[in-house]
Amino acid sequence: SVTIDNSAPTAGITGTTNLTCTTTSVSRTASGGGSYSWSNGLGTNASVNITSAGTYTVTVTNANGCSATATTAVTIDNSVPIASITGITNLTCTTTSVSRTASGGGSYSWSNGLGTNASVNITSAGTYTVTVTNANGCSATATTVVTIDNSAPTAGITGTTNLTCTTTSVSRTASGGGSYSWSNGLGTNASVNITSAGTYTVTVTNANGCSATATTAVTIDNTAPTASITGSTKL
Repeated sequence: SVTIDNSAPTAGITGTTNLTCTTTSVSRTASGGGSYSWSNGLGTNASVNITSAGTYTVTVTNANGCSATATTAVTIDNSVPIASITGITNLTCTTTSVSRTASGGGSYSWSNGLGTNASVNITSAGTYTVTVTNANGCSATATTVVTIDNSAPTAGITGTTNLTCTTTSVSRTASGGGSYSWSNGLGTNASVNITSAGTYTVTVTNANGCSATATTAVTIDNTAPTASITGSTKL
């Protein structure tokens, strides 16, 4: 008698890992036959490495020459995160540290040795970049600029009148800033009245917290005249 063996193999493919920015090659393994032929030029081994997204078919042939096929899909997730930085405060003479916060990913890496936290404190002016990486290993960057305003005010004092026996109070007026602080307990007004000879200093501070000083000297002329009377004739 003549028999026929036309049983087809049970073709199968194992492997489900897909491509990402960091996973650049994935494997698939065919089963069910004695020989294998993969599409896309992948060759004739049971196991193959795949580096491009697509649909891949393996033809499985058993000893009786019968064949069957199996198909696998390989996808790629190369979506990049949307990296951003919030925070706009800048450095001044009084604001010596400012914060910036990154968002958009699962992990963060800051330039300038600032570390890997989402939020960082910055104490020096400069340009700072954060690399944001999400779960698929894809990265994007965002940049922030931190400036410093440490310009000092131009402190000045006007007024040159000095004290005498009749001028018992003189005024001096400071300029150059937003606030003023006088020595000798004279207070915080721009203009002050001075009743004693001496050296007076004003500290001038502007909006950025930076300060400068100016000095004025007040003298007193209280030398009395030498009074005399001439004439000795008597009546």
